[in-house]
Amino acid sequence: MKFPVRYILTVSCLLSLTACEKALEVTPKGEFSPANVLTSEAGIKSLLFSSYAQAQTQTNSRFVINDSEVSTDVGFNTGGAENGQLITLVNFTWDPSLGTFNGDMWEPNYRTIRDANGVIENIDKVNTSDAVKKLFRAEARVLRADAYAKLYSFFGAVPLRTPANQTGPLARASDAEIKTFIETEISQSLADLPDPGKEESWGRYNKGIANAILAKFYLNTKQWQKAADAAKAVMDFNYYALNSNYATMFRIENEGATNREMILVLQCRPEDPFGNWYQAGALPAAYKSSPQFPNYVYKTTMSNFATQYRLRTAFTKSFAPIDKRLELICTSYINNSNQTVDISTGDNARSFKYWDNNTVGNNSGTDVPVIRYADILLTRAEALNELNGPTAEAFTLINAVRTRAGIPNLTLNDTPAKDAFRTAIFRERGWEFVAEGKRREDLIRQGTFISLALARGVANAKPERELFPIPQVEIDANPLCLQNPGY
Repeated sequence: MKFPVRYILTVSCLLSLTACEKALEVTPKGEFSPANVLTSEAGIKSLLFSSYAQAQTQTNSRFVINDSEVSTDVGFNTGGAENGQLITLVNFTWDPSLGTFNGDMWEPNYRTIRDANGVIENIDKVNTSDAVKKLFRAEARVLRADAYAKLYSFFGAVPLRTPANQTGPLARASDAEIKTFIETEISQSLADLPDPGKEESWGRYNKGIANAILAKFYLNTKQWQKAADAAKAVMDFNYYALNSNYATMFRIENEGATNREMILVLQCRPEDPFGNWYQAGALPAAYKSSPQFPNYVYKTTMSNFATQYRLRTAFTKSFAPIDKRLELICTSYINNSNQTVDISTGDNARSFKYWDNNTVGNNSGTDVPVIRYADILLTRAEALNELNGPTAEAFTLINAVRTRAGIPNLTLNDTPAKDAFRTAIFRERGWEFVAEGKRREDLIRQGTFISLALARGVANAKPERELFPIPQVEIDANPLCLQNPGY
């Protein structure tokens, strides 16, 4: 059973969001009245669930994926209204006014932080057991820390809003302050979270999820020993595992607690505002069917966007021909005129990772992975290599992923030194996590984000563009928040 992700409008309204004032002309009675909404267990739990809901940006996920791929060697985009934004990311010509920076990156994470702050600020006043207080506080702290980790990945250090400074102008924290805050919040919360599989409902945070978030944060900030240790902590639960079949593990019938590879996901349903819209943009023009995907039954009631979420040919050609991960990349289809169309070249192949036969309009119910167990294995392998070069354990970890993909194991003859193994890891991550929004952070960590763009002929790929600009609306509203250099 999935965690019930919904926006908790009752609580949000009671927290004085002006858009809700008219709906609350009559003072509500009972457990959600303003006098006791944040002192009852049901009320504070609703606010906690609202923080979870803010983090579940399902319909925005296509932008988060594309924003992190079209500026890399993996993704590309043409056509439709969305291309007006995405082409600036393809060409590195974005500026602080680009809507996706505020709408898909900044605001959702700060809404998560706002609601988590509300839980943390009020939890001690709640009429409930100490165990519940500890659990809710721990969940809220990890939600908040994860939101800051995402903001840090996109923008660098940002204003550090806590219950003490939730509103008003606020300067950006230092780099050291934000990194220490994220690490401390998660580390101090681990003891009060349940073990994996013991959480009240699937999707609520547990020790495995928290350690996985921490492992990825350490990895992306190049804290290699800590990344290796946090990844090992996830592995040591002996709860998570690689799914045996790469192609089918993304299907709806394999979602939920039984899929032990999916550590953290955006839970989607085929309805607004919880739908995954990625497939509607991945479909090529006039798509009818594809022999590559005989189980995918496209219906005319499903959206096919004018914008085209495409994959670069140099990337798709880099897969070994026997790689099973190619089973989710569409390179040929039959159009409405019953003509076979080859899209294997011209940066035109598509990821079909998220197809769903029950799609309604734009909305697929296919979950979007945030952290998979494969990521944890490759995180530890990368960290161990950075610490000690290509060790036997590092080979075992990367080869577990390669074996599932049906390609030969790497050996010391293939990658005898740290640099060669690092290159192999980043190639593997590209093949494994296509259309999951990880490529930008991977290339930045590898130090090739700018150089690869320059090699593609992107003249505006300057070093300062490793970070996105603080959204202009935030700069205007918060005069103490200084812009990133170069914008």
